[in-house]
Amino acid sequence: MLEKIIELTNLYIESMPKKERKKYGQFFTSMETARFMAGLYEKPTEKFCVTVLDAGAGSGILSCAFVEWIEQFDTIKEIELVCYENDENVLGLLRENLEYCKRHSIKKVSYRILTENYITSQFLDFNDMIGGNPNPSKYDYVIGNPPYMKIPKDAPEAAAMPEVCYGAPNMYFLFAAMGLFNLKDDGEMVYIIPRSWTSGAYFKRFRQYFLKESRLEHIHLFVSRDKVFDKENVLQETLIIKVRKTNISPAQVKITSSKSNKDFDGITSLTVPYSLVVSGEDYYVYLVTDEKEVSVLERLQKFSQTLPDIGVKMKTGLTVDFRNRDVLRDEEEDGAIPLFYSQHIKQGMVHFPIQKEHEYVVTDQRGLMQDNKNYLFVKRFTAKEEHRRLQCGIYLAKNYPQYTKISTQNKINFIDGLLEEMSECLVYGLYVLFNSTLYDEYYRILNGSTQVNSTEINSMPVPDMESIQEMGRKLMKTKDLSEKNCNLILEGYCG
Repeated sequence: MLEKIIELTNLYIESMPKKERKKYGQFFTSMETARFMAGLYEKPTEKFCVTVLDAGAGSGILSCAFVEWIEQFDTIKEIELVCYENDENVLGLLRENLEYCKRHSIKKVSYRILTENYITSQFLDFNDMIGGNPNPSKYDYVIGNPPYMKIPKDAPEAAAMPEVCYGAPNMYFLFAAMGLFNLKDDGEMVYIIPRSWTSGAYFKRFRQYFLKESRLEHIHLFVSRDKVFDKENVLQETLIIKVRKTNISPAQVKITSSKSNKDFDGITSLTVPYSLVVSGEDYYVYLVTDEKEVSVLERLQKFSQTLPDIGVKMKTGLTVDFRNRDVLRDEEEDGAIPLFYSQHIKQGMVHFPIQKEHEYVVTDQRGLMQDNKNYLFVKRFTAKEEHRRLQCGIYLAKNYPQYTKISTQNKINFIDGLLEEMSECLVYGLYVLFNSTLYDEYYRILNGSTQVNSTEINSMPVPDMESIQEMGRKLMKTKDLSEKNCNLILEGYCG
């Protein structure tokens, strides 16, 4: 059954320009991925008829995969499908595919196609407002490959779901949140979505809603970013999640991974304590893939404090150089202050000047200047193939006594004292943490991108202030800033 639906979908993809499909954030699920997703549900028990929601149904691939999967269970006699789709280009194909599925299934299949906007049409219901349906439709199962599309924060869809939106929203997580709303208590939902929601400030509200209302039971990761959607060239780190609508946390989460969407036979599998995968008031999701990464989380989660807890905080560099070209200088002149870039970080220390263009700033804008005091600088961006994600350099004010103010380019982060200047031993101690293998591995588990995000850094567990200062004094004594030496020093504090 599914082979035929895929064949017809491929003809549609070839006839419809990608530019047109991109308007709807439309990327079609492969046959192998659809079958894998349907197979993640638990065997239904004590049910004669099941209801299934497929929002953003596209050509109906996931709906048909679900029907194909459930045909193996004799107790199920009827399947009621509800598919949301408002792209007129694909509606004809969706009807054709669902009719084919209905005719060829050994079960009694009925379906409805709803063409209204999946999000805005449920605005009153989701927000429990007057005029909404007091008994909105709820489903036994929700399955989905939602549209992947950034929308303005004042878009109607974002305005319809203020509880889960912050910053620039994406349609995929609005669909996921609404899908959970549409699920019956103890119902199961399987979605294929980007991994970007698992950390960061923009997705915090969504995570808080999603992971309070449901519990993750299975996460599937793809090793290759470009092998998830056939014929689509999607360079997006994508994962499949299975959640249950309940407030009871399971003891463990199953995490599997495969090389691509056609390699589900070569799956690796890991079972991880739920408390390690979903952690903290920010509900970060840690995507561990082996026992070594589990060990990294266990060792660091022994620490109960964060950088702000101990009186310091990571911030983003102040000067966006291409927006402030008029204040940039290549050479030092009267009134000029240093502008530090990631290139100034070399072998663990900050070196200045290095005969780089635009190394100086002449400005009276307060927002572009900061006090010349001790900092730990950390690069915001690294290349995917680089050995380390966290790359940092020690900045000591005493090395530049001629300046009272300095500036930092916004492609570096800096750690600063919240109330008072950081001592040298504290800066060196923070360097031990951020230059260690353990913290670099932790950050890679937390964030799949090459950008070092200050919000995430400020939520990482760290030792207490005195321990960090002790580490700093040991590093200052050895004068060896290598990763290996930082590992040796840190080892004594986290086992």
